[in-house]
Amino acid sequence: MPLDDSPSKPRVKISPEKRRPSIFWFLAGVVVPLWNVIAKYRFRGAHLPQTGAFVLAPNHYSEIDPIAMGVAVWKLGRLPRFLAKASLFKLPVVGWLLHKSGQIPVERAGSKSHHALRAAEEMVEKGRMVVVYPEGSLTRDPDLWPMRGKTGAVRIALERDIPLIPAAHWGTQAVMPRYGKKISVFPRKTIDVMIGEPVDLSKYRGKPLEPALLAEATNDVMGAIAELVGHLRGETPPAERWDPTRHGQTETGRLED
Repeated sequence: MPLDDSPSKPRVKISPEKRRPSIFWFLAGVVVPLWNVIAKYRFRGAHLPQTGAFVLAPNHYSEIDPIAMGVAVWKLGRLPRFLAKASLFKLPVVGWLLHKSGQIPVERAGSKSHHALRAAEEMVEKGRMVVVYPEGSLTRDPDLWPMRGKTGAVRIALERDIPLIPAAHWGTQAVMPRYGKKISVFPRKTIDVMIGEPVDLSKYRGKPLEPALLAEATNDVMGAIAELVGHLRGETPPAERWDPTRHGQTETGRLED
């Protein structure tokens, strides 16, 4: 199905998730009005499913992306749950809110790094959506295009036989640039968000999830995300994703521009 590139408003129908009282009501009541002062949205493409489990896989280039995407997902009718850095869960108040809202701590390395995938799979078994950044960290691409992806998002989608929906946003860098520490409040920024159709993973389903298969499927997903970003930017994405290891860069941590 071709992408609808015309701006559209988010659905106003309240989903069953949002209708039930939860900690999200409190978070939305605090965060959304403040964020609305900083940014407005232009939504394009498909709508998010209002029920059922799926993985949402967006691009990632600013520290403030999770707030931007979290508010976008809320406006589109679902409760946003993320894989988030484990260190955030140790912060006073913030950690409590993350736990209560069902966010999933991720250990970047070590024996506990696989626990996040198991927790995400349990979440989708309950019919919930989960936001997984397949790049794993802020893109290293100097032009902010999506870089090479990691296989976690695809593994969850294939193991649980659920849709994997690509997403893209552009404009967050005007609120906070990559590795920035300050938020630009005025003037109000516009963030474009495009939701794609589910990635066709049919040729991978029902097969052993070997590294080569997961890598190929992940490349398909990153291509779909890059295409959405290209639509929003009005540019053609690079034919090949940026690979940090080929440029002598670390996979995680701050990258000096």
